[in-house]
This record gives sequence, C-alpha cells and structure tokens, in this order.
Amino acid sequence: MLPLRRARLEIVAAALLFSTGGAAIKATTLSGFEVGGVRSAIAALALVAFIPAARRGYTWRAAAVGLAFAGSLVLFVTANKLTTSAASIFLQSTAPLYILFVGPWLLRERASRSDLVLMLPVVVGLLLVFAGTGTAVRTAPDPFRGNVLALLSGVTWAFAIMGLRWMARHEGTSPMAAAVLGNVFAAMICLPFLRSPALVPAADWAALAYLGIFQVGLAYVFLTRGVEKLPALDAALLLLVEPALNPVWAWFAHGERPSPLALAGGALILGSTAAKAWADARGSRD
Repeated sequence: MLPLRRARLEIVAAALLFSTGGAAIKATTLSGFEVGGVRSAIAALALVAFIPAARRGYTWRAAAVGLAFAGSLVLFVTANKLTTSAASIFLQSTAPLYILFVGPWLLRERASRSDLVLMLPVVVGLLLVFAGTGTAVRTAPDPFRGNVLALLSGVTWAFAIMGLRWMARHEGTSPMAAAVLGNVFAAMICLPFLRSPALVPAADWAALAYLGIFQVGLAYVFLTRGVEKLPALDAALLLLVEPALNPVWAWFAHGERPSPLALAGGALILGSTAAKAWADARGSRD
C-alpha cells in the first residue's frame, strides 16, 4: 500500500475509534466520574504499552499541559452522561474559538482578519446547539448542565492544544507524555468516586476496557503513525470524521436523536473548522 494512502487510512481509523466514545460512555451504568476515572487509568497504561514515545519526556511542561488534558477528559465524559453525544462533541469542537482569543496573549501569535471571519460561524453554531437542547431524556437527563460542561471541555481542550504548541518550542518535551499525564491526572481526580469494583457490572467493565484500550490507546497508535507522513491539512480534515460520526453511533446504539437546530449548529462549527484549515493551507502555499 502506498505510504500516503496508508497514512490516510490510519487517520480515518483513529477518527472512527475516537467517534465511538460518546456511545460507549452512555452504554455504562456508571457516573461520569466513575467512567472518566477507570477509562483514563486504562488509557494511560495502554498509551505507555503501545507507543514508545509515551515512555519519555516527562517534564514539568508535560505535566502543566497534562492538567489541561485532564480537565478536557473529565469534563467531556461527564458532559456525555448529561447531554446528547452530538452536543458534547460539537461544543468541545468550539476550541478554535478560544484559541483565537487567548492564543495571541499566550503564544504571541496574532490572529488575522480571516481568522475572525472564519470563527463567526463557530459562535452562531454554539448558540444553535444550546438553542436546540431539548427536554431531558434517558440518555441526556440534564442537557443544559451537560452543555455547559461540554463547553468548558472545549475551553480546556483549547488550552491543551495551545500547550502542545508551547511544548513544541522546547527540546526534550513529548506530546505523548502530556497525553499520558493527562489521563493519569484524570484518573487521580475521578477514581476516588468509584464504587466498589465488585459492584460494577461485567458489561460496564467491558465498555471501560474498550474505551481505554481501543477508543483511546489504539486510536493514538493510528494517529501518531498517520500524522508522521500526512500533511497537516489532510490530517485535520480527516479527523473531522470523529465529530461527524459521534452522533451517528449514539443514535444507532441508544436511539438518541439530536434536534435539527443542534445538527445545524454542529454543521456550522465543523464546516468553519474545515474552511479555516483549508484557507490556512492555501495561504501557506501562496
């Protein structure tokens, strides 16, 4: 198989695995903190076992970025337990909006006028997702609170992304170390809330093992292999498979149907993200 074709397939495989997170989280009978704690503990072990780069580079910078990762992990899992999978992933995908406002201050990277124009649909999409939040249902018992937590997960994810860029400016740092520490910190935060392991149903243990080993660990294996050979634009666009399919798996597994307004908001958020990636790539070639 040609290297670029294989790289694209690896990125798509990673996005497919990532996209199953919402449905798998909702499949458990555990609370968001319980799921988040066990999932992250298993994921940390899986990352170290699967990826050699995850075994080095444990600096204070990696720990600082790991805290942002941990916040994103805990908030996203908890949000998925309270609101729809679609709202959770769409609202987390507003991270570029916060990078636009905070990035110039933290990274000394000035936002262009085109950045501001391209981010306007993200704001509209965010409002549509909130406006499209329906009444509480079995798989989304507290949608408004879940939406707020999902929005906060977008903020922490933005700081994690900016942290990775900050780490890239310093030798001896490892992005994978930050990912591992993020899962370790998330496990430390959440595991004290875990009920007695003997009271956790076998089906829940199976879902948690899947989340940690495959949805996180194996997905990162595919992701790290694919991004080594693929242009950044191709990788960014292919990774949009995750938020696009996340609501599909939740609908297929749990019958969860996001409202037309929420779907329209998600389309605006993802579409503007894709447009920005394409515009940035085109500008770098000109």
